[in-house]
Amino acid sequence: MPPPADIVKVAIEWPGAFPKLMEIDQKKPLSAIIKEVCEGWNLPEPETRALQNADSTNFYITEKNRNNIKNGSILRLTTSAAQMAQMLHERSQSSSMDVKLEALKDLANSSRDITFAQEFINLDGISLLTQMVESGTERYQKLQKIMKPCFGDLLSFTLTAFVELMDHGIVSWDTFSVAFIKKIASFVCKSAMDTAVLQRSLAILESMVLNSQDLYQKVAQEITIGQLIPHLQGTDQDIQTYTIAVINALFLKAPEDKRQEMAHILAQKQLRSIILSNVIRSNKPINDEMAHQLYVLQVLTFNLLEDRMMTKMDPQDQAQRDIIFELRRIAFDVECESNNSGSIEKRKSMYTRDYKKLGFINHVNPAVDFTQIPPGMLALDNMLYFARHHQDAYIRIVLENSSREDKHECPFGRSSIELTKMLCEILKVGELPSENCHDFHPMFFTHDRSFEEFFCICIQLLNKTWKEMRATSEDFNKVMQVVKEQITRALTIKPNSLDQFKSRLQNLSYTEILKLRQSERMNQEDFQSRPILELREKIQPEIMELIKQQRLNRLCEGTCFRKISSRRRQDKFWYCRLSPNHKVLHYGDLEESPQGEVPHDSLQDKLPVADIKAVVTGKDCPHMKEKGALKQNKELLELAFSVLYESDEYLNFIAPDKHEYCVWTDGLNALLGKEMTSEFTRSDMDTLLNMEMKLRLLDLENIQIPDVPPPIPKEPSNYDFVYDCN
Repeated sequence: MPPPADIVKVAIEWPGAFPKLMEIDQKKPLSAIIKEVCEGWNLPEPETRALQNADSTNFYITEKNRNNIKNGSILRLTTSAAQMAQMLHERSQSSSMDVKLEALKDLANSSRDITFAQEFINLDGISLLTQMVESGTERYQKLQKIMKPCFGDLLSFTLTAFVELMDHGIVSWDTFSVAFIKKIASFVCKSAMDTAVLQRSLAILESMVLNSQDLYQKVAQEITIGQLIPHLQGTDQDIQTYTIAVINALFLKAPEDKRQEMAHILAQKQLRSIILSNVIRSNKPINDEMAHQLYVLQVLTFNLLEDRMMTKMDPQDQAQRDIIFELRRIAFDVECESNNSGSIEKRKSMYTRDYKKLGFINHVNPAVDFTQIPPGMLALDNMLYFARHHQDAYIRIVLENSSREDKHECPFGRSSIELTKMLCEILKVGELPSENCHDFHPMFFTHDRSFEEFFCICIQLLNKTWKEMRATSEDFNKVMQVVKEQITRALTIKPNSLDQFKSRLQNLSYTEILKLRQSERMNQEDFQSRPILELREKIQPEIMELIKQQRLNRLCEGTCFRKISSRRRQDKFWYCRLSPNHKVLHYGDLEESPQGEVPHDSLQDKLPVADIKAVVTGKDCPHMKEKGALKQNKELLELAFSVLYESDEYLNFIAPDKHEYCVWTDGLNALLGKEMTSEFTRSDMDTLLNMEMKLRLLDLENIQIPDVPPPIPKEPSNYDFVYDCN
């Protein structure tokens, strides 16, 4: 007979004794089990003991998580969390440097466990650590010259413990004093500081800025961009990553009116060129976290364009109208005529003619063209930049088109407005950065006016493609679609420079785009005859069942999910997978991202599929209703889903990417007997159906399939041709 479900067989360790094999009855109170274990080894005071996992986590076993104990688990009898917290609280204040150092080292390790963290925080442990940082370190700084490694370790362990304790979200960030912020900032500003101390200090500053608007103000007063720049010029990529993260946090939380000012300071300090030479073009490969921070910086930089993008032109504003006059002057090499030169009607006629050549929709008052938002005034800014910094190309494009027939001219004004709008869509100007994206483009770090240069390259591409397509005004939208495809295809290879991007576009001519489209269509023939449609309909349920099994198999393999927190570094992971019999979801926390599948036995928690009530996605998820700057962006919402079980309990997920999101939502819906509706299911259905259709129709190649079945022939006049074998 199998053992009762409530009985778990484990091994329990105690220093200096042989491990004890015993059966734990999960129905018995944990205190009774600990007492029984202590009696076996004749240990006094069982109330001061506790059990913890004897693995790398060393997490305490509590009444809440005891059901995670599996058969064959190895546990350790140890000092209770409350006793350990009290002991480390006292020892960390010891006058002996060695005792203090050892205590803080243990505290840094133990603080990862929320059970211990809660006990230590209850002893006002956070205040103790902040006081040690604010004032306690001065005593040891006097000894720093002769005990420098010891001092670095002392401060490093103190800050590590602080970061781990705060990461549990038990204590609000708003409770910290200006003295503490000044002290942390001073560690960042020092030229020679222990690497571990510098990392922790930068992480603390980032968390402060992201979690509290009040702390943002205080941190911004203590830290300048100039003090952060030297950390980017070193060779330690982790320090560089933390530094860019702090800059991004300050950028993100800055009020709207301060962001342009901050961008100006970043330009003055040559942040872009420093990142380009010391990070992007360094010999070390860029890791995922650095790629994410570069992506965030790229997004925040482009978002500075949002204000101009959403600003309509005022047709009565003379300063804005002067920009249009400047475009006319550069293109046609004319000076603004005086009021006495010719009649008003003659000047108006001349202006109208020139504005038509410049390709504006409204020839009489082109200012009206820039009242559409987006792209608003950003389009006019781009046109002026192109005219001034690429004058020869600008004049050539305008004069070329003004000399063509009206129906074949590529309207520069209209094209520039639509192209600016398209580029803003491609680069997602105005959207908050995604929490999971690493999609930065090195070429945008090679120029101080990268967006304007990007536009200049693309407007010349548009004119070239227009000529290759021999387009007319009726083909305007078709040309824009081809240009968008050319740009997005060129961006996929992540060019290292704007010149590389330009070279890639040269190879993506209209003819090449047609070839690529044709090759992609070869496997997507559209069978519309009735017999084919009937066959597709007949085999569709079979394909859907195949997709369903694939989704369930993927759920059985499991996926590693990242916990969303205010600090991205030192990420927390958890893993979830479906049992092979499709009846239970197993899940649990991990210390690091796994290299392969995680076995069921190592996942502490489980949720019966029968208890699942519903699956919700996007804004309906509980964890997406929380307030937070990075939790409101569109991409994160598109990756969020939650499983509702019991009355109001939720298991919350943030998928690592769109594919995993579709796999899990499809799989969970399949388990609940609901329809799989994701875009990946539709794509898989089309792909598999087309493959199956081609396989079944191989013998009919080059044979035309009729729309209606052939007529049944008449019966023969006799059956003499039938041979009776009998």
